[in-house]
Amino acid sequence: MLLELFSPSVQHALDIVGIFVFAISGALLAVRKNFDVFGIAVLAEVTALGGGLFRDLVIGAVPPAAFTDLGYFLTPLLAALLVFFLHPQVERTQFAVNVFDAAGLGLFCVTGTTKAYDHGLGLTASATLGLATAVGGGVLRDIIANEVPSLVRWDRDLYAVPAVVGAAIVALSIRFEVLNGITTALAVVTAFVLRLLALRYHWRAPRAWNRRSSAEEPAEEKATA
Repeated sequence: MLLELFSPSVQHALDIVGIFVFAISGALLAVRKNFDVFGIAVLAEVTALGGGLFRDLVIGAVPPAAFTDLGYFLTPLLAALLVFFLHPQVERTQFAVNVFDAAGLGLFCVTGTTKAYDHGLGLTASATLGLATAVGGGVLRDIIANEVPSLVRWDRDLYAVPAVVGAAIVALSIRFEVLNGITTALAVVTAFVLRLLALRYHWRAPRAWNRRSSAEEPAEEKATA
């Protein structure tokens, strides 16, 4: 379906860029956690490829693309190497990393949804796997790093919601038979812009209604300082 918008070579190049940026985020967290070089490489690989690997295993697209395309496997290692030697400089380009990360989020939630649907899943399941493709690597990254996944933390700017919106646009476009280059681009751009706006204005998901307990507030606020 995405071939209506991107040629295979362009799609592959976009995948590589998204994988590289996701890997950068994983490698940076490994440095902050004082991991050794192997740990940095592992976290980079898991962050970059975890979501797509999970999707491919669920839909039966085996062996997964991460193991059939050497570029997919080597790109996170390149990112890990870059961070290993130049992590102070990479940290200073965090804004650019966030922008590319948002672009990768938008692209992967759409490609994940369309690939799942192409393999016979229903619309709801396809959109769910689109979300998993976009955010799964980050969840695995946080678990390995012994952190509460950013996906479920109230003190983190919206990340899953933009992916949900992008995947939902694709699913609805398929449902009403209007999926084409324009609607695909709309889904990618919508998720991308929502993520950037969430970063800019610190949009966060609401917590439980009439929440009374504040026992963990100081610790949580300190963690975001």
